[in-house]
Amino acid sequence: MNQEQWPNPFIEQRADPFILLHEDYYYFIASVPEYDRLEIRCVRTISELPDAQPTVVWRKPNRGPMSELIWAPELHHIDGKWYIYFAATHTQELDQLNMFQHRMFALECADANPLTGKWVEKGQVKTQFDSFCLDATTFKHQGKQWYLWAQKDPDIAGNSNIYLAELETPWAVKGTPVMLSKPELDWECRGFLVNEGPAVVVHGDKLFVSYSASATDENYCIGLLWIDLKADPTQAENWHKSPQPVFVTSYENKQFGPGHNSFTRTKDGKDVLVYHARNYTEIEGDPLYDPNRHTRLKTLEWDENGMPVFGIPPADNR
Repeated sequence: MNQEQWPNPFIEQRADPFILLHEDYYYFIASVPEYDRLEIRCVRTISELPDAQPTVVWRKPNRGPMSELIWAPELHHIDGKWYIYFAATHTQELDQLNMFQHRMFALECADANPLTGKWVEKGQVKTQFDSFCLDATTFKHQGKQWYLWAQKDPDIAGNSNIYLAELETPWAVKGTPVMLSKPELDWECRGFLVNEGPAVVVHGDKLFVSYSASATDENYCIGLLWIDLKADPTQAENWHKSPQPVFVTSYENKQFGPGHNSFTRTKDGKDVLVYHARNYTEIEGDPLYDPNRHTRLKTLEWDENGMPVFGIPPADNR
């Protein structure tokens, strides 16, 4: 599919978009503006997703640790079962440290069809800190299933860093997590000190992790980590970090705060960047509660050195 054939925005008012290609079907899940439910779309082709009817597979309870601000869900298929990872909190109020109190949770569906199957709550995915955490993803690498997420270390300044750990089960980490990145460069520290929203793509002899940085306004942008496929991912020194962001606001194209991406592929094998961005900067109140972070798509190119070329966020075309 040519770049111009994708409408932009692709799906309106869907932030933190995630598209999974599994056995000839495309599955779409994202944050909804109400932050109150998890819904999945399933189609045969990417281009059908905007018109596909979402199926609500889970709604937040009225109280408890998963009762507020349902953020950034991802849908994964692991060892024959479906899993949704998401972040949630017990309150919409900020605590005295001005931090949200999100934790990460997992749902499991053992049925073949995740839209009609039964979803079971597997509880909180616990890590080395009992602190603000979100944006979990998972991937298979070197014969192991890995868990990759963003979390606050009480001893490190900022909102969140990027961590990696092996999974014991799809809802329980194994061993000691390794920190891959923390907000330390200028473009990671605008508005807020943030590294979040990690996503994985493999190309050639490298595994890449993109992540989002800074506040969720026009400062939001995408950074990049990478490692040799044969290197030990649990050793932080094996990871490389781009000194500059790889995908940023385009004032010319009126695309502001591109970020919180995932990756998918066309059926003919082209890598696709899935992300959200706004088309204006005049936000009233907290940017978090502005619903117009729309899902957008862009073909991901590769250079002669096997590095991804994210390019510039394309302008709206509808």
